[in-house]
Amino acid sequence: MIENNDLNKEKCLIVAININNSEEENDLDELEDLVAACEAEVVGTVTQNRRSKDANLYIGLGKLEEIKVYAEELEADTIIFNDELTGSQIRNIEDIVEIKVIDRTTLILDIFARRALTNEGKLQVELAQLKYKLPRLAGLNAGLSKQGGGIGSKGPGEKKLELDKRHILRRVEELQDQLNRIEKVRETKRKKRLKDEVPVVSIVGYTNAGKSTLLNALMEYSNTGDEDKQVFVKDMLFATLDTEHRKIRLPGGRFVIFSDTVGFIKKLPTQIVKAFKGTLEEIQYASLILHVMDINDEHLELHKQTTTDLVEQISGKDIPLASVYNKIDKQTDKNFLQTNNTLYISATSKINLDSLLEYVDTAINGEKANYLLKIPNSDLKTYYEIYGKRYTFNEEFDAEGVSFESIIYDDEIDNYSKYIVEKLS
Repeated sequence: MIENNDLNKEKCLIVAININNSEEENDLDELEDLVAACEAEVVGTVTQNRRSKDANLYIGLGKLEEIKVYAEELEADTIIFNDELTGSQIRNIEDIVEIKVIDRTTLILDIFARRALTNEGKLQVELAQLKYKLPRLAGLNAGLSKQGGGIGSKGPGEKKLELDKRHILRRVEELQDQLNRIEKVRETKRKKRLKDEVPVVSIVGYTNAGKSTLLNALMEYSNTGDEDKQVFVKDMLFATLDTEHRKIRLPGGRFVIFSDTVGFIKKLPTQIVKAFKGTLEEIQYASLILHVMDINDEHLELHKQTTTDLVEQISGKDIPLASVYNKIDKQTDKNFLQTNNTLYISATSKINLDSLLEYVDTAINGEKANYLLKIPNSDLKTYYEIYGKRYTFNEEFDAEGVSFESIIYDDEIDNYSKYIVEKLS
């Protein structure tokens, strides 16, 4: 484990290739953020323009020799490549540079291993790490003796990787069995929600877009009584991995469950997607998806497309989706044009949360209006039924029954039409 102290931080040299001048291939700012999430520091960067990746060394031999000299000058401990490498590529590169080499996937897996808090999260991450390293054992074995602590050492360690493939495959099978049992429990809870007819709104987005902050803000704004069940929030990549569910009352009085999923990222390792499949598949059962984005993100369009592609891959069906641009409090001009499925909010400053909840209410439940109702004493059970499901106002009891105001949705007008005195708004 790397100490949170500048003197003891792992020094990393990051390397990327730029294929045909593609900005997407060379997002070193994000790679630096990933390194920081591992409590390490970037001491230098190297890029090379290429038409394609080298099959053996990923990068050109001449450039790799320059990297070796540069790493020695910087006293770097680790070289990190901004792409996924094969086991043989890692071995070949380490033979030349003579220090530890890891790739972007290993870096992300290490972050997930550090962030995993629940038993399920730890199982998912270990499974992803083993499935990633299993086909690379032959290429990695030569370099294992060089690797001590630092990035890439969190999770299955050297001793586990020295076991033969049969033992690793057995562990993979054990992990999968445990996750399957957890998935059965999740399926039972999911069926109960569906039986209770409580719709689910899935919050998705690029990592650090403010999804968890939004969920906390909605709980506070709606006065759910669950303010003590705050979701962990921190300004860093992948602050939370576990899916969180919170029941929130909408403006019309009906309840909905907001589900906060793990954040997405460009080149999210396929092993992570597969290992977290059970968790991410919660999106499939959503009635509505809120795609939360940081409006101040300089790579907004790229990150938006990354999330859109992953959601389409996971959901597998056409679910209504709204674009929610977050952090508008940091914008100078706040005159944003809100449309039917595009909203602008600030979860931190609680700007436009009322509009967001109104949108969700209408998208899921349809139109509604405020009515004055009169229910006779002979049918007070209907009053208590309404009272238990939604907001009621200005109740007045008399010898004949009870008069009150309540919001009624269009899809239930027929149920209460005989009690409606007038439509108020």
